[in-house]
Order: sequence, then structure tokens, then C-alpha cells
Amino acid sequence: MSRFLIADDASFMRLMICQILARKGHTNIVEAQNGRQAVEQFKLSKPDITLMDITMPELDGLAALEEILAIDPMAKVIMCSAIAQESMVLEALKRGAVDFIAKPFRPDELLETVSKYLI
Repeated sequence: MSRFLIADDASFMRLMICQILARKGHTNIVEAQNGRQAVEQFKLSKPDITLMDITMPELDGLAALEEILAIDPMAKVIMCSAIAQESMVLEALKRGAVDFIAKPFRPDELLETVSKYLI
């Protein structure tokens, strides 16, 4: 079973993503409320896929992405953010994110994107 890390400062968003994944049988999920926790949880849980917001306290998602990739250059990080501006998408991809999902998203969009990166 695949392991997921959900990093978002909004608890309702973490809950929604967890519920969408759980409906497809994915229950090995850890959460983080900010970028600093995301990096620590990544080290501890070694997730197959990380879904991470860009705008978070303590350490934003782009900086956390860089730290995660320094730990594991093969990490699969999908950025999820309401900031759907092209420049932010390009920056996240340039820094090593494998994909980007703009909020609000439909459950099928999330599952389709995640499925592309499951082994």
C-alpha cells in the first residue's frame, strides 16, 4: 500500500484530501500543518507521494520542497495550491515538483494526478 504525506495549513483541506484518498483504499497517510513539519514527517514516514500546499507558515511549500528533495532527490511531490498563477506553477516544477494541482480541485482530478505517480 502506498504511503502519503499531506502538508497543508488548512485542517479542512488535509481532511478532504485524506477522505478522497481513503475512498480509494489509501489509508497510510500522515499529515503536516506547515512546511517545517512536512520536512520532519517526510524524514520519518518516507512517503511515496507528498501533496503539499505552497503558502504555509514557518516554511513555505517551495522551501519545504527543496529540503525534501535534498533528503531524497527522487521524492514525488505534488503541489496543491489556490495560487494557480502560471508563475507559481512553473516555479514549483522548476524546483522539482512532479506535478501541480490548483485548488479547488475535484476528487477525480486529485486521484487522476496521484495515480500517475503510484508505482
